[in-house]
Amino acid sequence: MMRTLGVGRAAFVGTSMGGLITMTFAAVRPRAVAAAALNDVGPEVAPEGIARILSYAGQPVEIRSWDDATAYVERINAVAFPDYGEQDWRKVAKRTFRDAADGPVLDYDPAIAVASSKPPPPWAPLLARYLFRRLTRGRPVLLIRGALSDILSTTIAERMQRMAPKMHRVDVSGVGHAPSLSEPQAVDAIRAFLRTVA
Repeated sequence: MMRTLGVGRAAFVGTSMGGLITMTFAAVRPRAVAAAALNDVGPEVAPEGIARILSYAGQPVEIRSWDDATAYVERINAVAFPDYGEQDWRKVAKRTFRDAADGPVLDYDPAIAVASSKPPPPWAPLLARYLFRRLTRGRPVLLIRGALSDILSTTIAERMQRMAPKMHRVDVSGVGHAPSLSEPQAVDAIRAFLRTVA
């Protein structure tokens, strides 16, 4: 998501992979990125979060109905969203699956698990920190973090804050990776942040 701020400039909001793309884009087209909000993503990932995702990503799953799809997303995500009810999980299922001839099918490339399971090259952490520093240099940045996140741990968020002391940060209570950005805390934080860069 982005908000245009004059010709050729925008405020970007990037969730997870979208945040990594935002960091990369800011390095390639620095003048185009007026400000950025990173949603539960940073220059490193907590190993426990990767382990949790690899436990289900790319694994075969038999889904025959939307009830099955709803139960599946609850099973793999309940630790991140402990307060969700059935209607919440049904909304998550609708964002995770799509209709097909034989019932709902996952709406993402299961091959993502292959890339995630490979160890990163030795230069990857240095590049990620470089991209984060480039993003936070001379432009407003907001970090939105799920307070229960096992992807962007408190330790990682604190390291990011030390690297970028001017970065704004909000921890959205009661959710993990990644906040939907419909939570009142997230909505208020984004609105306040955008008012500072408009």
